[in-house]
Amino acid sequence: MAKNYYAILGISQHATDQQIRERFRAMAREKHPDRYQGEEKAQAETDFQDLTEALNVLTNPERRRLHDQEIARPESQDQQGVDAEQLAKVYLQRGVKSYREKNYLQAADNFDRATKAEPGNALGWYNLALACSHQQRWTSRALEAIARACELAPMNVNYLKTAGRLHRQSGRATQALQYYEQALTWGGDDDTVRQQVEELRQGKKAKGGLFGRGS
Repeated sequence: MAKNYYAILGISQHATDQQIRERFRAMAREKHPDRYQGEEKAQAETDFQDLTEALNVLTNPERRRLHDQEIARPESQDQQGVDAEQLAKVYLQRGVKSYREKNYLQAADNFDRATKAEPGNALGWYNLALACSHQQRWTSRALEAIARACELAPMNVNYLKTAGRLHRQSGRATQALQYYEQALTWGGDDDTVRQQVEELRQGKKAKGGLFGRGS
């Protein structure tokens, strides 16, 4: 299956030579293998190789022309899926970078783009929920995102615990209790989660918000 170098760089197929080089430099700084260790370093080396390959192809007029012809051919459903996965990965990487820099608006935008590129990507929805949770006005979006993540990965204990926490913080005790109980079901006994369940069942007021009311 052919790679889509535009998706790897996260740029438009109509990008200029200068835009391609600028985007490569920005991503190369972020993905340079020297910034990573262990397994992450190995993945970074692969990603960096893809970035370099994309630059070499897209800045060579003849190779770019051939590449455009190749990706313009009728694609199978599998190939379309690969391209969507690559694009989602690019947006996820950008989102994580912005999140670490505490630029939650930009992080949320990139995670939202990742979910649109690949709606079945549970990690994209989970990260979108985390980014949105940092702004009170985005609470509804955060809850929608974490619910979707849990639907896609119903046995992911971390997602379930996060869903419980976000629902509890927003005053939705009933939903919070359901998610925490599922976390216990799939993850086994957890003192912290067990405490949350007990407090919710007792309708107590916990630190950080009111959790006595259900919805």
